[in-house]
Amino acid sequence: MASADPSASERAYQQLRGHILDHTYAPGTMLGEAALAVELGMSRTPVRVALARLQDEGWIVVYPKRGALVQGVTDRTAAELADARFVLETTAIDRATPARRRELAGPLADSVEAQRAAFEAGDLRQFIDLTLRFHRSFIEAGSNAVMLELYDRLSDRHRFVLFGSGDRLLKRCADIIAEHQRLVDRLRAGDARGFTETLRAHIAETNATPIRLFGSDSGKSS
Repeated sequence: MASADPSASERAYQQLRGHILDHTYAPGTMLGEAALAVELGMSRTPVRVALARLQDEGWIVVYPKRGALVQGVTDRTAAELADARFVLETTAIDRATPARRRELAGPLADSVEAQRAAFEAGDLRQFIDLTLRFHRSFIEAGSNAVMLELYDRLSDRHRFVLFGSGDRLLKRCADIIAEHQRLVDRLRAGDARGFTETLRAHIAETNATPIRLFGSDSGKSS
């Protein structure tokens, strides 16, 4: 019977990826294969496999005999991520039934309280985890497996951007929580249009970038 334990290369990949996403390894950091093997307590071979996988995903660039350079996310990519999230989240909520939206409001209200507790405790990692799950719930409400798969592919970049926001995110935590509460209120009231407008402003403020798609500058709906 095959072991349920992940392989060494998978463990290396998960740990290295996690350190990149939370900026333990900040953009511009050069990672050495030998040093990483010592840090992770394994041979260089699984580390090499993990680095190749991370390079394929665009998180690092491997320079033979030099190491792996951690990549960042450009302002353009962050803006495009915000656009994509806005389209997916609003589309999913629009497709959800009114009953499903109201049903969703309860658990999300609990999430807002948990976010507030994490903020008051100074637990930024927990706050980010809760925020990511909060927004993913909008996609789940749409009951579209393909949309959920697409959204999950964006999750790593979203996490990376949030951790990279640094002091700005910390300063905005209270505002983010208030905006999340307004989104819950719109769902509970069955106000799909209000939800869309609130989400547009929320994503733009959190990411410090305008939402181009379906935004006020791209034309107003009738």
